[in-house]
Amino acid sequence: MHTILVINCGSSSIKFAVINSQDETTLISGLAERLGTPQAGLSYKLNAEKHSHTPKGTDHSAAMQAILDIIRAANLLDNLVAVGHRVVHGGEYFHDSQVLDEKSLERLKTLSHLAPLHNPVNIIGIEAAMQLLPDRPQVAVFDTAFHQSLPQKAFLYGLPMDYYREHAVRRYGFHGTSYRYVTQKAADILGKPLNQCCFLAAHLGNGCSAAAVLNGKSADSSMGMTPIEGLIMGTRCGDIDPGLHEYLCQRLNLSLPQLMSVLNKQSGLLGLSGVSNDMREIKSAAANGNQQAALALEVFAFRIARYLGSLAVSLPRIDALIFTGGIGENDADLRASVLQQLAILGFKTDAQLNQQGGDPQGRISAETSTLAMVVATNEELMIALDAARLIKE
Repeated sequence: MHTILVINCGSSSIKFAVINSQDETTLISGLAERLGTPQAGLSYKLNAEKHSHTPKGTDHSAAMQAILDIIRAANLLDNLVAVGHRVVHGGEYFHDSQVLDEKSLERLKTLSHLAPLHNPVNIIGIEAAMQLLPDRPQVAVFDTAFHQSLPQKAFLYGLPMDYYREHAVRRYGFHGTSYRYVTQKAADILGKPLNQCCFLAAHLGNGCSAAAVLNGKSADSSMGMTPIEGLIMGTRCGDIDPGLHEYLCQRLNLSLPQLMSVLNKQSGLLGLSGVSNDMREIKSAAANGNQQAALALEVFAFRIARYLGSLAVSLPRIDALIFTGGIGENDADLRASVLQQLAILGFKTDAQLNQQGGDPQGRISAETSTLAMVVATNEELMIALDAARLIKE
């Protein structure tokens, strides 16, 4: 049995899983959270049972050591053949997943300015794993790699070309690992080769994006040079007028770093609702008469529909619209609202199928509708399969 340890390192958390790359089963999975605080803890699922563990320390290194201790105690360490890491931004250097060596890791470090909230902590996870598992290959799997197929007309900004040529200022797109997984699954469901399919897809969670995928390749994405562009998200604002940066800094006496913190951490659903960035809490507040929360839901759904409509111009037809991610997979009301606003593209909701999360193939649209479906994503599996592929090459 060959297994892959998958690491998704965030600023205060580490998601992990051990996956058998041969039969694609998950043997153990878990989450270390609240890192850097006295409340740091680790929970995991093994053999369908939930467990908790207290690391000997609160930082990422202590959490990684605790994760390895758990894996060792479960007799899974000896079979690990590689560690796969989610990395948000690969810039224009990394067009595919990469086995990391000293040179490629140093190159990766030069890209931290492109995703300052994500890449530095991704690198912390990589370096911790390298120290604790020095004899296992470390593989970086990039959110941006899938979108390297974007044509120039889709990725260039209306800025002086020297900004792109000399500073790599362009749209990159994110959630690529998720899009790779769900579009392949959707093609399998349709019984068509992926390279003959045209999909719209919306990955909706705390981070949100939408994409047009043509013949298995990204043709357009809502996200930009950084993950803040595009849809409204849990705490990120999505698209705003760039002139607001100057206006708000002057009016509110904010520095640019202070404003960027607001746009990344205090905006989106949290800022609009004044309640939470958690969709469940916002919906509960709206159901109890909170008009601001109800408005946040309305704005959120409209922005998704508007972006999907604009992404449709990158496709010659729509074989299916795919909803995925925590919100996309579980929020029937949101899906219904989005599809209603996309009636111009031929979408109609089957209320019963939508409420139950789709038929056995994930379909939530009416028989006479353009196909809409729910496909559960599995980024961890994609990372594991990429790692297994690369260490065999």
